[in-house]
Amino acid sequence: MQTITSKDNELIKHIRKLKDKKYRDESNEYVVEGVKLVEEAVKENAKINKVDNAEFICGDVEFAFDELTTRTYEIPTHIMLEIARYECISVSNKIFNIITQVTNPQGIMAIIEKNAQDAQIDYTQDIIVVLDDVQDPGNLGTILRTVDSIGLNQIIVSKGTADAFNSKVVRSTMGAIFRIKIIEVENLVQEIKKMKKHHFKLMVTSLQTKNSIYDIDFNKKIIIIGNEANGVSKEIQDMADEKAKIPMLGRTESLNASVAAGVVMYEYVRQKLSK
Repeated sequence: MQTITSKDNELIKHIRKLKDKKYRDESNEYVVEGVKLVEEAVKENAKINKVDNAEFICGDVEFAFDELTTRTYEIPTHIMLEIARYECISVSNKIFNIITQVTNPQGIMAIIEKNAQDAQIDYTQDIIVVLDDVQDPGNLGTILRTVDSIGLNQIIVSKGTADAFNSKVVRSTMGAIFRIKIIEVENLVQEIKKMKKHHFKLMVTSLQTKNSIYDIDFNKKIIIIGNEANGVSKEIQDMADEKAKIPMLGRTESLNASVAAGVVMYEYVRQKLSK
């Protein structure tokens, strides 16, 4: 197959436009990049959109080699055997460096079709994690990864939350993006009211309480994580059934949003394992 060397190639223009959220929404696609994410996409049966019957876009090297770039990135044999089942469309390293969104590209990417998201919330789970305008892509990706690690299959996000298919978010999830249902809602207040009708109680972290997260029973709880700068909105704070704080021994008053989310979620895990 001929190597693509022009930035005006239609595929190259399409990949470059996928950096924009509006275009990702219109095309219902996003890009995954790097060996780890490509491996996860294959393992989780993500819908990889083919280009000229090829699943992957690769740097200008032989795909059967043990390296995908001039950086001599060693690929584990089991990954090579899995990925080698698929076709790869070749682009020059110069062009790959134009379309990549990482500092140290590994020479492989794929275009993934977004899953048709079922907007129905699963009320059979013990807890529901909700994000109220979490805007940092790294925080969102880390929270998605944590949600996946504790055995949940969904997350509820407000309209003002960062786009889950932003390249930084996708990389931060380390593959969790393929396993978590992301439900974006127009009106978070109304959705929380619906959750409460299913016998879930809203827990908000707050410094203005003596209660610790270790005093909370994490059964049928809505765990809400607020905006990095402003926290949980006042309207939602006023809906809280319980407020609790994360105990801290030092002088820092608050934690990064993704760290706080992890601490709270793993208290749920501790309680679940102790039963």
